[in-house]
Amino acid sequence: MSVTVFVPRDAAALAVGADNVAAAIASEAEARKLDVTIIRNGSRGLLWLEVLVEVRTGNGRMAYGPVRAGDVPSLFDAGFLVGGEHVLAHGPTREIPFLKNQTRLTFSRCGVTDPLSLADYRHYQGLKGLEKALRLAPSDIVKAVTESGLRGRGGAGFPTGIKWKTVADARADQKYIVCNADEGDSGTFADRMIMEGDPFVLIEGMVIAGIAVGATKGYVYTRSEYPHAIETMRQAIDIAREAGILGPSVLGSVYAFDMEVREGAGAYVCGEETALLNSLEGRRGVVRAKPPLPALEGLFGKPTVVNNVMSLATIPVIMDRGAAFYRDYGVGKSHGTIPIQIAGNVRYGGLYETAFGLTLGEIVNGIGGGTLSGRPVKAVQVGGPLGAYFPPSLFDTVFDYEAFAESGGLIGHAGIVVFDDRVDMLKQARFAMEFCAVESCGKCTPCRIGSTRGVETVDRIARGIEPEQNKALLADLCNTMKFGSLCALGGFTPYPVISAMTHFPEDFRPAPLVEAAE
Repeated sequence: MSVTVFVPRDAAALAVGADNVAAAIASEAEARKLDVTIIRNGSRGLLWLEVLVEVRTGNGRMAYGPVRAGDVPSLFDAGFLVGGEHVLAHGPTREIPFLKNQTRLTFSRCGVTDPLSLADYRHYQGLKGLEKALRLAPSDIVKAVTESGLRGRGGAGFPTGIKWKTVADARADQKYIVCNADEGDSGTFADRMIMEGDPFVLIEGMVIAGIAVGATKGYVYTRSEYPHAIETMRQAIDIAREAGILGPSVLGSVYAFDMEVREGAGAYVCGEETALLNSLEGRRGVVRAKPPLPALEGLFGKPTVVNNVMSLATIPVIMDRGAAFYRDYGVGKSHGTIPIQIAGNVRYGGLYETAFGLTLGEIVNGIGGGTLSGRPVKAVQVGGPLGAYFPPSLFDTVFDYEAFAESGGLIGHAGIVVFDDRVDMLKQARFAMEFCAVESCGKCTPCRIGSTRGVETVDRIARGIEPEQNKALLADLCNTMKFGSLCALGGFTPYPVISAMTHFPEDFRPAPLVEAAE
Protein backbone atom coordinates (compact mmCIF):
# COMPACT_ATOMS: atom_id res chain seq x y z
CA MET A 1 0.00 0.00 0.00
CA SER A 2 1.41 3.36 -1.01
CA VAL A 3 2.07 6.01 1.64
CA THR A 4 1.39 9.62 0.61
CA VAL A 5 3.98 12.24 1.56
CA PHE A 6 3.40 15.96 1.01
CA VAL A 7 6.31 18.27 0.18
CA PRO A 8 5.44 21.91 -0.62
CA ARG A 9 6.14 23.41 -4.03
CA ASP A 10 5.60 26.95 -2.69
CA ALA A 11 8.39 29.44 -3.46
CA ALA A 12 9.14 29.90 0.26
CA ALA A 13 9.69 26.16 0.62
CA LEU A 14 11.70 25.95 -2.61
CA ALA A 15 13.98 28.69 -1.28
CA VAL A 16 15.04 26.46 1.61
CA GLY A 17 15.47 23.25 -0.38
CA ALA A 18 12.04 21.66 -0.92
CA ASP A 19 13.06 20.14 -4.26
CA ASN A 20 16.10 18.54 -2.64
CA VAL A 21 13.95 17.19 0.18
CA ALA A 22 11.44 15.69 -2.27
CA ALA A 23 14.26 14.09 -4.27
CA ALA A 24 15.85 12.70 -1.10
CA ILE A 25 12.55 11.17 0.03
CA ALA A 26 12.02 9.55 -3.38
CA SER A 27 15.59 8.22 -3.42
CA GLU A 28 15.43 6.88 0.13
CA ALA A 29 12.07 5.20 -0.48
CA GLU A 30 13.41 3.53 -3.60
CA ALA A 31 16.55 2.33 -1.80
CA ARG A 32 14.43 0.84 0.99
CA LYS A 33 11.92 -0.60 -1.50
CA LEU A 34 9.04 1.35 0.03
CA ASP A 35 5.99 2.48 -1.94
CA VAL A 36 5.80 6.25 -1.45
CA THR A 37 3.72 8.75 -3.43
CA ILE A 38 4.95 12.34 -3.22
CA ILE A 39 2.45 15.16 -3.69
CA ARG A 40 3.80 18.67 -4.13
CA ASN A 41 1.24 20.75 -2.26
CA GLY A 42 1.14 24.46 -1.49
CA SER A 43 2.46 25.93 1.73
CA ARG A 44 0.34 25.90 4.89
CA GLY A 45 1.87 29.28 5.70
CA LEU A 46 3.95 28.09 8.66
CA LEU A 47 7.06 29.53 7.09
CA TRP A 48 9.32 29.05 10.10
CA LEU A 49 8.76 25.27 9.68
CA GLU A 50 9.55 25.07 5.97
CA VAL A 51 10.32 22.63 4.54
CA LEU A 52 7.20 21.23 6.26
CA VAL A 53 6.83 17.58 5.25
CA GLU A 54 3.53 15.84 5.98
CA VAL A 55 2.65 12.15 5.92
CA ARG A 56 -0.90 10.86 5.51
CA THR A 57 -1.60 8.26 8.21
CA GLY A 58 -4.67 6.58 9.66
CA ASN A 59 -4.67 9.28 12.33
CA GLY A 60 -4.53 12.16 9.86
CA ARG A 61 -1.54 14.04 8.50
CA MET A 62 1.59 14.11 10.64
CA ALA A 63 3.98 17.05 10.35
CA TYR A 64 7.77 17.15 10.34
CA GLY A 65 9.84 20.29 9.97
CA PRO A 66 11.91 22.15 9.19
CA VAL A 67 13.24 19.25 7.11
CA ARG A 68 16.46 19.41 5.12
CA ALA A 69 17.62 16.79 2.64
CA GLY A 70 20.17 15.52 5.15
CA ASP A 71 17.40 14.77 7.66
CA VAL A 72 15.59 12.34 5.37
CA PRO A 73 17.45 9.08 6.24
CA SER A 74 16.86 9.63 9.97
CA LEU A 75 13.17 10.30 9.29
CA PHE A 76 12.87 6.93 7.57
CA ASP A 77 14.81 5.28 10.41
CA ALA A 78 12.32 6.78 12.88
CA GLY A 79 9.35 5.42 10.94
CA PHE A 80 7.98 8.77 9.88
CA LEU A 81 5.87 7.05 7.21
CA VAL A 82 3.62 5.83 10.04
CA GLY A 83 3.94 8.98 12.14
CA GLY A 84 6.98 7.90 14.15
CA GLU A 85 8.67 10.09 16.75
CA HIS A 86 11.55 12.27 15.62
CA VAL A 87 13.18 15.48 16.80
CA LEU A 88 11.47 17.23 13.85
CA ALA A 89 8.04 15.74 14.59
CA HIS A 90 5.14 18.06 15.47
CA GLY A 91 2.35 15.50 15.71
CA PRO A 92 -0.90 16.01 13.78
CA THR A 93 -0.58 19.01 11.47
CA ARG A 94 -4.01 20.31 12.41
CA GLU A 95 -2.98 20.44 16.09
CA ILE A 96 0.01 22.76 15.60
CA PRO A 97 -1.12 25.88 17.57
CA PHE A 98 -0.19 28.35 14.82
CA LEU A 99 -2.53 26.50 12.45
CA LYS A 100 -5.16 25.19 14.88
CA ASN A 101 -6.13 28.65 16.15
CA GLN A 102 -6.73 30.16 12.72
CA THR A 103 -10.05 30.76 10.99
CA ARG A 104 -9.23 29.55 7.50
CA LEU A 105 -11.85 30.53 4.95
CA THR A 106 -9.92 31.94 1.99
CA PHE A 107 -6.98 29.63 2.69
CA SER A 108 -8.96 26.53 3.63
CA ARG A 109 -7.35 24.40 0.89
CA CYS A 110 -3.92 26.02 0.74
CA GLY A 111 -1.32 23.42 1.74
CA VAL A 112 -3.97 20.70 1.81
CA THR A 113 -4.45 19.89 -1.87
CA ASP A 114 -2.41 19.29 -4.97
CA PRO A 115 -2.72 22.80 -6.48
CA LEU A 116 -3.23 21.48 -10.01
CA SER A 117 -5.66 18.67 -9.18
CA LEU A 118 -9.19 19.71 -10.08
CA ALA A 119 -10.40 16.50 -8.43
CA ASP A 120 -8.76 17.62 -5.17
CA TYR A 121 -10.33 21.03 -5.54
CA ARG A 122 -13.81 19.58 -5.98
CA HIS A 123 -13.28 17.14 -3.09
CA TYR A 124 -12.55 20.03 -0.73
CA GLN A 125 -15.72 21.98 -1.62
CA GLY A 126 -14.29 23.75 -4.65
CA LEU A 127 -16.74 25.07 -7.30
CA LYS A 128 -19.64 25.01 -4.81
CA GLY A 129 -19.74 28.81 -4.86
CA LEU A 130 -19.77 28.98 -8.66
CA GLU A 131 -22.48 26.34 -8.91
CA LYS A 132 -24.67 28.31 -6.50
CA ALA A 133 -23.92 31.58 -8.31
CA LEU A 134 -25.09 30.06 -11.59
CA ARG A 135 -28.51 29.48 -10.03
CA LEU A 136 -28.83 33.18 -9.13
CA ALA A 137 -29.52 36.30 -11.13
CA PRO A 138 -26.36 38.43 -11.58
CA SER A 139 -27.91 41.19 -9.46
CA ASP A 140 -28.40 38.71 -6.61
CA ILE A 141 -24.71 37.78 -6.73
CA VAL A 142 -23.79 41.46 -6.41
CA LYS A 143 -26.29 41.79 -3.56
CA ALA A 144 -24.75 38.85 -1.70
CA VAL A 145 -21.23 40.27 -2.03
CA THR A 146 -22.48 43.66 -0.82
CA GLU A 147 -24.30 42.16 2.17
CA SER A 148 -21.22 40.11 3.13
CA GLY A 149 -19.38 43.33 4.00
CA LEU A 150 -16.32 42.26 2.03
CA ARG A 151 -13.88 45.12 1.56
CA GLY A 152 -10.94 45.24 -0.80
CA ARG A 153 -8.03 43.31 0.65
CA GLY A 154 -5.49 45.11 -1.49
CA GLY A 155 -5.10 48.07 0.84
CA ALA A 156 -7.82 50.64 0.26
CA GLY A 157 -10.56 48.64 2.00
CA PHE A 158 -13.23 49.84 -0.44
CA PRO A 159 -16.51 47.84 -0.31
CA THR A 160 -16.32 45.19 -3.02
CA GLY A 161 -20.07 45.06 -3.62
CA ILE A 162 -20.27 48.78 -4.42
CA LYS A 163 -17.50 48.46 -7.01
CA TRP A 164 -19.23 45.48 -8.59
CA LYS A 165 -22.60 47.24 -8.73
CA THR A 166 -21.04 50.24 -10.47
CA VAL A 167 -19.65 47.98 -13.20
CA ALA A 168 -22.82 45.90 -13.39
CA ASP A 169 -24.94 49.02 -13.92
CA ALA A 170 -22.62 50.44 -16.58
CA ARG A 171 -23.69 50.02 -20.22
CA ALA A 172 -20.98 48.70 -22.53
CA ASP A 173 -20.41 46.08 -25.22
CA GLN A 174 -17.44 44.69 -23.27
CA LYS A 175 -16.49 44.57 -19.59
CA TYR A 176 -13.44 43.16 -17.83
CA ILE A 177 -12.36 41.58 -14.54
CA VAL A 178 -8.79 42.44 -13.62
CA CYS A 179 -7.07 40.73 -10.72
CA ASN A 180 -4.39 42.89 -9.16
CA ALA A 181 -1.80 40.29 -8.22
CA ASP A 182 1.11 42.74 -8.33
CA GLU A 183 2.07 41.96 -4.74
CA GLY A 184 4.96 44.35 -4.19
CA ASP A 185 4.73 45.24 -0.49
CA SER A 186 7.57 44.12 1.75
CA GLY A 187 6.58 41.29 4.07
CA THR A 188 3.60 40.17 1.98
CA PHE A 189 3.12 36.81 0.31
CA ALA A 190 -0.60 35.94 0.59
CA ASP A 191 -1.35 36.51 -3.10
CA ARG A 192 1.59 34.35 -4.13
CA MET A 193 0.56 31.59 -1.73
CA ILE A 194 -2.94 31.44 -3.21
CA MET A 195 -1.72 31.46 -6.81
CA GLU A 196 0.84 28.75 -6.10
CA GLY A 197 -1.19 26.72 -3.61
CA ASP A 198 -4.86 27.05 -4.61
CA PRO A 199 -5.09 28.65 -8.07
CA PHE A 200 -8.57 27.30 -8.84
CA VAL A 201 -10.12 29.41 -6.06
CA LEU A 202 -8.90 32.57 -7.79
CA ILE A 203 -10.22 31.33 -11.12
CA GLU A 204 -13.58 30.50 -9.53
CA GLY A 205 -13.79 33.94 -7.90
CA MET A 206 -13.03 35.71 -11.17
CA VAL A 207 -15.63 33.68 -13.06
CA ILE A 208 -18.27 34.55 -10.45
CA ALA A 209 -17.29 38.23 -10.71
CA GLY A 210 -17.62 38.06 -14.48
CA ILE A 211 -21.11 36.56 -14.29
CA ALA A 212 -22.17 39.13 -11.70
CA VAL A 213 -21.18 42.24 -13.68
CA GLY A 214 -21.51 40.99 -17.25
CA ALA A 215 -17.80 40.64 -18.03
CA THR A 216 -16.56 37.90 -20.34
CA LYS A 217 -12.81 38.40 -20.11
CA GLY A 218 -10.43 38.43 -17.16
CA TYR A 219 -6.76 39.16 -16.60
CA VAL A 220 -4.47 38.26 -13.73
CA TYR A 221 -1.76 40.92 -13.63
CA THR A 222 1.20 39.78 -11.58
CA ARG A 223 4.87 40.55 -11.21
CA SER A 224 7.69 38.93 -13.15
CA GLU A 225 9.35 38.12 -9.82
CA TYR A 226 6.70 35.41 -9.31
CA PRO A 227 7.69 32.79 -11.93
CA HIS A 228 6.27 29.84 -9.98
CA ALA A 229 2.93 31.57 -9.43
CA ILE A 230 2.74 32.54 -13.10
CA GLU A 231 3.42 28.99 -14.27
CA THR A 232 0.95 27.46 -11.80
CA MET A 233 -1.80 29.91 -12.71
CA ARG A 234 -1.33 29.32 -16.44
CA GLN A 235 -1.49 25.55 -15.99
CA ALA A 236 -4.58 25.87 -13.78
CA ILE A 237 -6.30 28.09 -16.37
CA ASP A 238 -5.63 25.49 -19.07
CA ILE A 239 -7.06 22.75 -16.84
CA ALA A 240 -10.12 24.87 -16.01
CA ARG A 241 -10.70 25.62 -19.67
CA GLU A 242 -10.53 21.94 -20.59
CA ALA A 243 -13.02 21.16 -17.80
CA GLY A 244 -15.52 23.74 -19.06
CA ILE A 245 -15.09 26.09 -16.10
CA LEU A 246 -13.76 28.68 -18.54
CA GLY A 247 -14.84 29.24 -22.11
CA PRO A 248 -17.99 30.03 -24.10
CA SER A 249 -20.27 28.14 -21.69
CA VAL A 250 -19.24 28.18 -18.01
CA LEU A 251 -20.17 24.75 -16.61
CA GLY A 252 -22.71 24.39 -19.42
CA SER A 253 -24.46 27.69 -18.65
CA VAL A 254 -25.37 30.64 -20.86
CA TYR A 255 -22.45 32.62 -19.42
CA ALA A 256 -19.09 32.95 -21.15
CA PHE A 257 -15.85 33.82 -19.38
CA ASP A 258 -12.19 33.31 -20.17
CA MET A 259 -9.00 34.65 -18.65
CA GLU A 260 -5.24 34.84 -18.95
CA VAL A 261 -2.15 35.83 -16.98
CA ARG A 262 -0.09 38.91 -17.81
CA GLU A 263 3.20 39.68 -16.09
CA GLY A 264 4.54 43.13 -15.36
CA ALA A 265 8.13 44.31 -15.30
CA GLY A 266 8.47 44.83 -11.56
CA ALA A 267 7.37 48.45 -11.14
CA TYR A 268 5.92 48.95 -7.66
CA VAL A 269 3.60 51.72 -8.88
CA CYS A 270 1.81 49.18 -11.08
CA GLY A 271 0.17 47.91 -7.93
CA GLU A 272 -1.95 51.08 -8.20
CA GLU A 273 -4.97 50.14 -10.25
CA THR A 274 -4.77 52.78 -12.98
CA ALA A 275 -1.02 52.34 -13.51
CA LEU A 276 -1.73 48.61 -13.67
CA LEU A 277 -4.34 49.15 -16.37
CA ASN A 278 -1.91 51.26 -18.40
CA SER A 279 0.69 48.51 -18.16
CA LEU A 280 -1.90 45.87 -19.08
CA GLU A 281 -2.70 47.87 -22.19
CA GLY A 282 0.98 47.77 -23.17
CA ARG A 283 1.70 51.34 -22.15
CA ARG A 284 3.99 52.87 -19.57
CA GLY A 285 2.84 52.22 -16.00
CA VAL A 286 1.80 55.77 -15.11
CA VAL A 287 -1.01 56.71 -12.76
CA ARG A 288 -4.19 58.06 -14.35
CA ALA A 289 -6.15 60.95 -12.90
CA LYS A 290 -9.56 60.01 -11.48
CA PRO A 291 -12.32 60.50 -12.53
CA PRO A 292 -13.10 58.67 -14.69
CA LEU A 293 -13.11 55.67 -12.38
CA PRO A 294 -11.88 52.32 -13.74
CA ALA A 295 -15.32 50.92 -12.89
CA LEU A 296 -16.69 53.13 -15.70
CA GLU A 297 -13.68 53.63 -17.98
CA GLY A 298 -11.03 51.08 -17.13
CA LEU A 299 -9.17 48.59 -19.31
CA PHE A 300 -9.29 49.74 -22.94
CA GLY A 301 -11.81 52.37 -21.85
CA LYS A 302 -14.39 49.77 -20.78
CA PRO A 303 -16.06 49.21 -17.38
CA THR A 304 -13.64 47.17 -15.31
CA VAL A 305 -13.65 45.48 -11.91
CA VAL A 306 -10.16 45.70 -10.40
CA ASN A 307 -9.88 43.51 -7.31
CA ASN A 308 -7.02 42.10 -5.30
CA VAL A 309 -6.30 38.33 -5.23
CA MET A 310 -7.61 37.99 -1.67
CA SER A 311 -10.88 39.74 -2.50
CA LEU A 312 -11.57 37.50 -5.50
CA ALA A 313 -10.40 34.32 -3.74
CA THR A 314 -12.90 35.02 -0.94
CA ILE A 315 -15.90 35.28 -3.28
CA PRO A 316 -16.40 31.48 -3.57
CA VAL A 317 -16.65 31.22 0.22
CA ILE A 318 -19.33 33.93 0.34
CA MET A 319 -21.35 32.36 -2.45
CA ASP A 320 -21.10 28.88 -0.96
CA ARG A 321 -21.61 29.66 2.74
CA GLY A 322 -23.75 32.78 2.39
CA ALA A 323 -23.32 36.52 3.00
CA ALA A 324 -24.45 36.32 6.63
CA PHE A 325 -21.96 33.54 7.41
CA TYR A 326 -19.05 35.67 6.21
CA ARG A 327 -20.34 38.93 7.65
CA ASP A 328 -20.59 37.44 11.15
CA TYR A 329 -16.81 37.29 11.40
CA GLY A 330 -14.87 40.42 12.35
CA VAL A 331 -15.58 43.61 14.26
CA GLY A 332 -17.21 46.95 13.47
CA LYS A 333 -17.13 47.68 9.75
CA SER A 334 -14.36 45.16 9.14
CA HIS A 335 -16.13 41.93 8.25
CA GLY A 336 -14.80 38.47 7.54
CA THR A 337 -11.25 37.21 7.86
CA ILE A 338 -7.92 38.74 6.96
CA PRO A 339 -4.74 36.85 5.98
CA ILE A 340 -2.10 38.46 8.19
CA GLN A 341 1.45 38.05 6.94
CA ILE A 342 4.00 38.13 9.76
CA ALA A 343 7.63 38.74 8.80
CA GLY A 344 10.84 40.47 9.82
CA ASN A 345 12.62 39.82 13.11
CA VAL A 346 9.97 37.44 14.46
CA ARG A 347 10.04 33.93 15.90
CA TYR A 348 7.05 32.49 14.06
CA GLY A 349 6.84 34.11 10.66
CA GLY A 350 4.16 33.12 8.21
CA LEU A 351 0.57 33.57 7.14
CA TYR A 352 -2.18 33.61 9.75
CA GLU A 353 -5.80 33.92 8.62
CA THR A 354 -8.15 35.11 11.32
CA ALA A 355 -11.21 37.27 11.84
CA PHE A 356 -10.65 41.00 12.30
CA GLY A 357 -10.50 41.93 15.98
CA LEU A 358 -7.20 40.79 17.44
CA THR A 359 -4.92 43.46 18.85
CA LEU A 360 -1.56 44.21 17.28
CA GLY A 361 0.14 42.97 20.45
CA GLU A 362 -1.69 39.63 20.29
CA ILE A 363 -0.49 39.22 16.71
CA VAL A 364 3.15 40.20 17.29
CA ASN A 365 3.76 38.64 20.69
CA GLY A 366 1.11 35.94 20.92
CA ILE A 367 1.04 34.55 17.37
CA GLY A 368 4.45 35.73 16.16
CA GLY A 369 6.17 34.89 19.44
CA GLY A 370 8.08 38.16 19.68
CA THR A 371 11.45 38.73 18.06
CA LEU A 372 13.63 35.93 16.76
CA SER A 373 16.64 37.70 18.26
CA GLY A 374 15.07 37.61 21.71
CA ARG A 375 15.54 41.37 22.07
CA PRO A 376 12.65 43.75 22.81
CA VAL A 377 10.33 44.79 19.97
CA LYS A 378 10.92 48.42 19.11
CA ALA A 379 8.69 48.95 16.08
CA VAL A 380 6.22 47.10 13.90
CA GLN A 381 5.42 48.30 10.38
CA VAL A 382 1.94 47.40 9.21
CA GLY A 383 0.82 47.73 5.60
CA GLY A 384 4.00 47.37 3.56
CA PRO A 385 6.77 49.92 2.88
CA LEU A 386 4.22 52.75 3.00
CA GLY A 387 2.68 51.62 6.28
CA ALA A 388 3.05 53.37 9.63
CA TYR A 389 5.43 52.23 12.37
CA PHE A 390 3.74 51.25 15.62
CA PRO A 391 5.61 51.21 18.95
CA PRO A 392 4.73 48.71 21.72
CA SER A 393 2.72 51.47 23.43
CA LEU A 394 0.15 51.10 20.63
CA PHE A 395 -0.03 47.32 20.72
CA ASP A 396 -3.58 47.53 22.08
CA THR A 397 -4.71 48.81 18.65
CA VAL A 398 -7.40 46.50 17.27
CA PHE A 399 -6.64 45.02 13.87
CA ASP A 400 -9.41 46.59 11.79
CA TYR A 401 -9.55 49.34 9.20
CA GLU A 402 -11.06 52.07 11.35
CA ALA A 403 -8.92 51.46 14.44
CA PHE A 404 -5.73 51.64 12.42
CA ALA A 405 -6.85 54.81 10.65
CA GLU A 406 -7.57 56.41 14.03
CA SER A 407 -4.04 55.51 15.18
CA GLY A 408 -2.44 57.09 12.11
CA GLY A 409 -1.87 53.87 10.21
CA LEU A 410 -3.38 51.59 7.61
CA ILE A 411 -3.83 47.83 7.32
CA GLY A 412 -3.04 47.76 3.61
CA HIS A 413 -2.34 44.23 2.43
CA ALA A 414 -1.99 43.11 6.07
CA GLY A 415 1.77 42.66 6.00
CA ILE A 416 3.48 43.02 9.39
CA VAL A 417 7.25 43.50 9.69
CA VAL A 418 8.79 43.33 13.17
CA PHE A 419 11.95 45.20 14.27
CA ASP A 420 13.86 44.82 17.52
CA ASP A 421 15.52 47.60 19.58
CA ARG A 422 18.52 47.87 17.27
CA VAL A 423 16.59 49.47 14.40
CA ASP A 424 17.36 53.11 13.54
CA MET A 425 14.04 54.77 12.78
CA LEU A 426 15.63 57.78 11.08
CA LYS A 427 17.14 55.36 8.56
CA GLN A 428 13.72 53.73 8.15
CA ALA A 429 12.16 57.13 7.42
CA ARG A 430 14.88 57.80 4.87
CA PHE A 431 14.22 54.42 3.26
CA ALA A 432 10.53 55.31 2.81
CA MET A 433 11.38 58.53 1.00
CA GLU A 434 14.07 56.86 -1.09
CA PHE A 435 11.71 54.00 -1.98
CA CYS A 436 9.12 56.51 -3.17
CA ALA A 437 11.71 58.45 -5.18
CA VAL A 438 12.90 55.27 -6.93
CA GLU A 439 9.44 53.82 -7.58
CA SER A 440 7.55 57.02 -8.48
CA CYS A 441 6.03 56.99 -11.96
CA GLY A 442 6.94 60.69 -12.13
CA LYS A 443 3.56 61.98 -13.19
CA CYS A 444 2.81 64.20 -10.19
CA THR A 445 5.14 66.73 -8.61
CA PRO A 446 4.44 66.03 -4.90
CA CYS A 447 5.51 62.41 -5.28
CA ARG A 448 8.34 62.87 -7.80
CA ILE A 449 9.98 65.94 -6.25
CA GLY A 450 8.73 65.67 -2.67
CA SER A 451 10.30 62.26 -2.12
CA THR A 452 13.65 63.39 -3.52
CA ARG A 453 13.64 66.49 -1.29
CA GLY A 454 12.57 64.21 1.56
CA VAL A 455 15.71 62.08 1.25
CA GLU A 456 17.87 65.21 1.25
CA THR A 457 16.07 66.60 4.29
CA VAL A 458 16.45 63.37 6.32
CA ASP A 459 20.14 63.35 5.44
CA ARG A 460 20.52 66.88 6.80
CA ILE A 461 18.81 65.84 10.04
CA ALA A 462 21.17 62.86 10.32
CA ARG A 463 24.18 65.18 9.93
CA GLY A 464 22.86 67.52 12.61
CA ILE A 465 22.27 70.42 10.21
CA GLU A 466 19.56 72.66 11.66
CA PRO A 467 17.66 69.58 12.94
CA GLU A 468 14.55 71.37 14.23
CA GLN A 469 14.06 73.42 11.08
CA ASN A 470 14.60 70.36 8.89
CA LYS A 471 12.20 68.22 10.92
CA ALA A 472 9.58 70.91 10.41
CA LEU A 473 10.39 70.96 6.70
CA LEU A 474 10.11 67.17 6.54
CA ALA A 475 6.69 67.29 8.19
CA ASP A 476 5.59 69.96 5.71
CA LEU A 477 6.82 67.87 2.77
CA CYS A 478 4.85 64.91 4.10
CA ASN A 479 1.71 67.01 4.34
CA THR A 480 2.11 68.15 0.73
CA MET A 481 2.70 64.59 -0.48
CA LYS A 482 -0.22 63.19 1.48
CA PHE A 483 -2.80 65.58 0.13
CA GLY A 484 -1.29 66.50 -3.23
CA SER A 485 -0.23 63.20 -4.77
CA LEU A 486 -2.27 61.54 -7.50
CA CYS A 487 -2.11 58.05 -5.96
CA ALA A 488 -1.29 56.14 -2.80
CA LEU A 489 2.44 55.86 -3.56
CA GLY A 490 3.07 59.52 -2.83
CA GLY A 491 0.00 59.84 -0.60
CA PHE A 492 0.99 57.05 1.79
CA THR A 493 4.77 57.60 1.93
CA PRO A 494 4.24 60.12 4.76
CA TYR A 495 2.81 57.37 7.01
CA PRO A 496 6.14 55.68 7.82
CA VAL A 497 7.97 59.01 7.97
CA ILE A 498 5.56 60.83 10.28
CA SER A 499 5.02 57.78 12.50
CA ALA A 500 8.79 57.35 12.88
CA MET A 501 9.20 61.02 13.83
CA THR A 502 6.23 60.93 16.21
CA HIS A 503 6.87 57.69 18.08
CA PHE A 504 10.66 57.54 17.97
CA PRO A 505 11.85 61.16 18.34
CA GLU A 506 15.08 60.04 20.00
CA ASP A 507 16.27 58.60 16.68
CA PHE A 508 15.89 62.01 15.03
CA ARG A 509 18.25 63.80 17.41
CA PRO A 510 21.77 64.38 16.13
CA ALA A 511 24.41 62.27 17.82
CA PRO A 512 26.38 64.26 20.43
CA LEU A 513 29.77 65.44 19.29
CA VAL A 514 32.67 63.68 20.96
CA GLU A 515 35.63 66.03 21.53
CA ALA A 516 39.04 64.65 20.73
CA ALA A 517 41.25 63.95 23.74
CA GLU A 518 44.02 66.46 24.32
